[in-house]
Amino acid sequence: MKRKIVFATGNAGKMKEIREILSDLDLEVVSMKEIGVDIAIEENGTTFEENAAIKAREVAKVCGEIVLADDSGLEVDYLNKEPGIYSARYMGEDTPYSVKNANIIERLEGVPDEKRTARFCCAIAAVFTDGAEVVTCGEIEGRIDYKEKGNNGFGYDPIFYVPQFGRTTAELSDEEKNSVSHRGKALRKMKEELRKRLGEICGY
Repeated sequence: MKRKIVFATGNAGKMKEIREILSDLDLEVVSMKEIGVDIAIEENGTTFEENAAIKAREVAKVCGEIVLADDSGLEVDYLNKEPGIYSARYMGEDTPYSVKNANIIERLEGVPDEKRTARFCCAIAAVFTDGAEVVTCGEIEGRIDYKEKGNNGFGYDPIFYVPQFGRTTAELSDEEKNSVSHRGKALRKMKEELRKRLGEICGY
């Protein structure tokens, strides 16, 4: 029977990325939603790392499994790194991302490419059953595009332009996106931590 890891999210798009990147580990990766964990978590940290750890700890308390949690967001330099840690709650949690994206584009109206710099940041925290904790981080640099482009993504992906590809992250294939994304980088670092901690359970 495979060892189970719970990821503290209910976001289907995020789970798809996570499962693809962790697919070579002999682990069953499930979301908190899939195991019936539905708790309100107050993300009151001041950094991505703190918020990821808060989420992982709270879910670990109720499920008794190894728990991973991430906190990620978009930092737009021209907007003083908004929306940052408030990316999911920017303009309200229930506001469609099409509206959020349009608002950011509007706030950057007339701003030239060189001042539209931005990055996606991701911190992933792991809480193990013995209480040990590990946090890994990743970033991807880019800029805010002038309109939404692409359908292969979620959140702010359609407005985040990656110069090395000449496309937004919503226009990249899953393989391309996972190779350079903030979450992909943080997850690959976490994968090494899981290998160290779990040894032969992961096939090593």
